[in-house]
Amino acid sequence: MRLIGLDPGLRHTGWGVIDVAGNRLSHVADGVVNTHQNLSLAERLNELYRQLNDVLDRFAPETAAVEETFVNKNPSSTLRLGMARGVVLLAPAERGLPVFEYSTNLVKKSVVGNGHADKAQVQMMVRRLLPGADAGEDASDALAVAICHAHHAATHRVVALAAGGAR
Repeated sequence: MRLIGLDPGLRHTGWGVIDVAGNRLSHVADGVVNTHQNLSLAERLNELYRQLNDVLDRFAPETAAVEETFVNKNPSSTLRLGMARGVVLLAPAERGLPVFEYSTNLVKKSVVGNGHADKAQVQMMVRRLLPGADAGEDASDALAVAICHAHHAATHRVVALAAGGAR
């Protein structure tokens, strides 16, 4: 199964693609979608959408996982981040891909073992879990979301099989 992890942001949206075969994870690609601050909000959202679609076209994931956003102290920034997050959810959903959402703490706990790990710890564990991945912060966060989903998707499949087998 190929999946994409997405870490939403209006300025920088990280993305990371991994392949999952059983309990084996393989790094495929990662990167960051950037928008220009000089553009209007509508133009930035359109640019984000267009670039995400380019990534989805290029790597053809079967499912997507998106990190939930936290509310920060600036309502205007939170609202803009929410709009960017809406675009990040829309791009794969419009293609019919299942989209899963994970809290920041769950992502960190799944990858590092500590829900309050810092970015450097997440980046280090992503590099250990996905040899060959040398991603920056935003892309590492996206790869961490993908890893989190891979672990949780496997658990959901085992539970579903067990429930089906018990019938």
